[in-house]
Amino acid sequence: MKNRGLPYRSIRKRSSRMVWGLPLYDIAMGPDPTNGELRGHARGIVAIGDFATGVLALGGVARGIVAVGGLALGLLLGVGGLCTGALAVGGLAIGGIAIGGGAIGGIAIGGGAFGYYAVGGGALGEHVIDGMRQDPEAVRFFGEWLPFPLEFPYRNSRN
Repeated sequence: MKNRGLPYRSIRKRSSRMVWGLPLYDIAMGPDPTNGELRGHARGIVAIGDFATGVLALGGVARGIVAVGGLALGLLLGVGGLCTGALAVGGLAIGGIAIGGGAIGGIAIGGGAFGYYAVGGGALGEHVIDGMRQDPEAVRFFGEWLPFPLEFPYRNSRN
């Protein structure tokens, strides 16, 4: 697709108020030819950009205490296509508690789940609930931990 002479759109906004040496918010999206940036990198308490680094980071690649984005690297919470965090929720979630299509963590819930406690269509771990197995400890744990009851239509002999 040709550019047709139209300029690329970009956004740059930064708070003048500083907290812990960082701007309260920083927004950097799109290219900035004057500074030689192909993609915007936002750095602030709240950071929104192609690349975002902050306490709350929102962007294509987001890094922070709470990160939301395509690739989200969160310390406490990561939400995105591929994400990490103490609590990770996304397509491929890796964390202490991981919830996603593919989930890897101490507690893993997903289509494919790998963890100490794991529940999913295909699950691997010490205490597992999947299409073939229903470990009693996993049933007890998830029964107490999840906010909704787990209903199992059958009990198979391979517990």
